[in-house]
Amino acid sequence: MTKQERIGRCEGCRNGESLPFGIAMAFQPIVRATDGSIFAYEALVRGEQGQGAGAVLAQVNDANRYAFDQACRRTAISSAASLGLADLGARLSINFMPNAVYKAEACIRLTLDTARETGFPLSSIIFEFTENEMIRDTGHVKDIVRAYQSYGFLTAIDDFGAGYAGLGLLANFQTDIVKLDMDLIRNIDADRARRAIVRGIVVMAKDLGITLVAEGIETAGEHAALCDLGIEHLQGYVIARPGFMSLPVPSPVRLAA
Repeated sequence: MTKQERIGRCEGCRNGESLPFGIAMAFQPIVRATDGSIFAYEALVRGEQGQGAGAVLAQVNDANRYAFDQACRRTAISSAASLGLADLGARLSINFMPNAVYKAEACIRLTLDTARETGFPLSSIIFEFTENEMIRDTGHVKDIVRAYQSYGFLTAIDDFGAGYAGLGLLANFQTDIVKLDMDLIRNIDADRARRAIVRGIVVMAKDLGITLVAEGIETAGEHAALCDLGIEHLQGYVIARPGFMSLPVPSPVRLAA
């Protein structure tokens, strides 16, 4: 996205641009590997009747992308507040689109207003981003990360190891959290190459002071292998599936497997 396009999105923010379709949220827990306690819930977009993310994202285009990004933030925070997420001592992880942000301080306004209106603590919010398209202005994203951290938010790179979310991006700036892409996780218990790669990422993250989350865990074998490798936080179907407008409780039986 060009600077001029981002300015257009910023104008839409000031003019109160609304999303032309409704959305809701599902929540999936991220747990600590040490004891299975809940670290955070990731907010995942759904249709108002629980339709999958694909059906919702199919309606997103260049004309409504900024409004969609802002609606997701507001809906995630207000839904989490109504469900009592912060009372559990857990954080809320919200996906955002860095190329939809013109200036972090301006585009965060609705997030701050929603948190104040609902009483949701800013210190409990994580912003995670992933890019399916190339980030042309790494400096811009670096500025967003720094600005969000200055507000007390934690920041995360999602889908690390896939697409453009790789080592080059991490070399330019460091988020608080890195979420390993599920392709690195799949069958890791039986794949020597994947174990070697993740083992190296664990060492790198420790040197940089970054917290690692493994996402997309589907089997007890993957879960066990990741714990053995020293991954700190875990997310996936083997732990709990996303709950539509609810906060699923991780299964202790599965966690113990």
